[in-house]
Amino acid sequence: MSQLLQFFIWIPFFGFIVSMLIPRKKESILSGIAISTIGINLAGILILVVFWLLNSSPTLDIKHIVLFETEDIEIFIDFYFDKITAVFAVVGAILTFLVAVFSRFYLHREEGFKRFFTTILLFFLGYNLVIFSGNFETLFIGWEILGICSFLLIAFYRDRYLPVKNGLKVLSIYRLGDICLILAMWMSHHLWHENITFLEINDLKLVAEHIKEHNWYAFFIALMILIAAAAKSAQLPFSSWLPRAMEGPTTSSAVFYGSLSVHLGVFLLLRTFPYWESIFIIKVLIVCTGIFTGIIATSIAKVQSSVKTQIAYSAIAQIGLIFIEIALGFHDLALVHFTGNAFLRAYQLLVSPSVLGYKIHDMVFNFEPKKLRNTNTLLNKVKNSFYILSLKEWNLDFILYHFLWNPVKWVGKKLDFFKRKMSVASLSIIYLFGLYCNLFQSSIPVDLFDLLPFLFSFLGLLLILKAFAERGDALWAWSFVIGGQLFITLSIALLNENFGHNHILMYLSGSVVSAIVGFICLKKIKSFDNNIELNQFHGYTYEHPKIGFIFLLSCLGFAGLPFTPTFIGIDILFSHIHKHQEILIIFTALSFVLIELSIVRIYARIFLGQHKKAYHAIAYRSS
Repeated sequence: MSQLLQFFIWIPFFGFIVSMLIPRKKESILSGIAISTIGINLAGILILVVFWLLNSSPTLDIKHIVLFETEDIEIFIDFYFDKITAVFAVVGAILTFLVAVFSRFYLHREEGFKRFFTTILLFFLGYNLVIFSGNFETLFIGWEILGICSFLLIAFYRDRYLPVKNGLKVLSIYRLGDICLILAMWMSHHLWHENITFLEINDLKLVAEHIKEHNWYAFFIALMILIAAAAKSAQLPFSSWLPRAMEGPTTSSAVFYGSLSVHLGVFLLLRTFPYWESIFIIKVLIVCTGIFTGIIATSIAKVQSSVKTQIAYSAIAQIGLIFIEIALGFHDLALVHFTGNAFLRAYQLLVSPSVLGYKIHDMVFNFEPKKLRNTNTLLNKVKNSFYILSLKEWNLDFILYHFLWNPVKWVGKKLDFFKRKMSVASLSIIYLFGLYCNLFQSSIPVDLFDLLPFLFSFLGLLLILKAFAERGDALWAWSFVIGGQLFITLSIALLNENFGHNHILMYLSGSVVSAIVGFICLKKIKSFDNNIELNQFHGYTYEHPKIGFIFLLSCLGFAGLPFTPTFIGIDILFSHIHKHQEILIIFTALSFVLIELSIVRIYARIFLGQHKKAYHAIAYRSS
């Protein structure tokens, strides 16, 4: 029975590949492939669950394939099936199938018909990878796929300003969660000295011994898991991204942000519960997160004028309650709650246009204003203040932007001197010196050699900060990201004797090829009108869709998405940072937060948005 688990990954994968090969005008074939692929998956999972229940519901685990193996590290794909997987798999397959059928008619003759259905299949592949995952590495592959699918579907109406802008906002929050998950994996490597599986985490005795011996490290892993789950499920302080994600088609909002993707934080907490169950502080933090999110999200939902925003915050409030149920150990209740919330929000989003039409009709003909009452009391003043805060969504978006991203951009803008020829020459000399130190370590004084890795990682971070804040030529921003990655790789190679040339090759093999291809694409675009500045949207995907698609693939490969060896290289890179190298891990983690955001921002600015040439149709700024 364990051998059957892999087919729930292969089925959507082959469906996605076939869908990519079909011409975009063949609507019935494209939708038929998606519906039949998801339908076969649904039938298969229902049959598997029936046989699984008849065989007394055993926990299934299979080590599928080893991706990379040395004496110190083994990276492998592992599939796992239990009650949690069964519920999430059945709910996910049913809802995705219903949404695919609905979308066949809802998006008829839409320009992005093919893009939608291929992205939905890719999403379904990523979703299945997450819920069938048997270790953090497998889960993270699906986690990353879901992140890029989110951006593509939010920016579905790519000729409009707000969908693209909000897609980048959502991706920035997702990226924070991604890095927290990478840090949890990094510390787990050092804590367990192996790639721990979820089956092993269920061994309570083994987990208790490790937590007792390494209390602070265990707390760090659990905290990173909590932040990753909160970011993915839009819990405080990350709640503001979910209504912004509703800029995409209603059907993608239903399957992504109403039902499935937004509940993956719940799945992560359920899957890792045996690990953090005995850490009291984490349980308190989860309960507090759920309580405050539930109260604030409910207050916001009650006063919003947009139906999508109301549904989004209502879903967030319910997920906050599910967080509390998980922390208190009511897992069966949490699974029932998840199922009900997922189906309800998907239904609400799909019927909201019709319901809104009836509501407006009723309001026009039957509106009666409320009678004025005396409001000059302390209680009413408090209620009105609460009302105004809720109208402003408690300024959550402003707080995140002001305290998180503004300081990063401010630092990046102060680094304009990196664009001078003298700075480029100096950085090149420093890098060559670092390569010499790596090759001839014995000839370098020990005190100097110990400082060099931190210097190189700091320089790498500064280069990526500059790329993130760059408003000028896109080629400069792309070059800064390349330089930052090279310095980060060098900093880790210097400090770790086990970080061999094969590891460096594994990491750079995918990113270097992607970097070169991306650079060529940008040069090609620049040759058309000599202007690829990042202070505006250019919308070149209309005139040059093939270049745009190739550049998107190069961006994903450059960022280390799971179709290049760089994805494995990132795991190897982090595993070679020792747990006592706090400064190095901080610089490296911050760099990887900003790398993907910087390069996806370049893609969005150059290829998406309203086309800058006047002979193209002008879209509204909002969808």
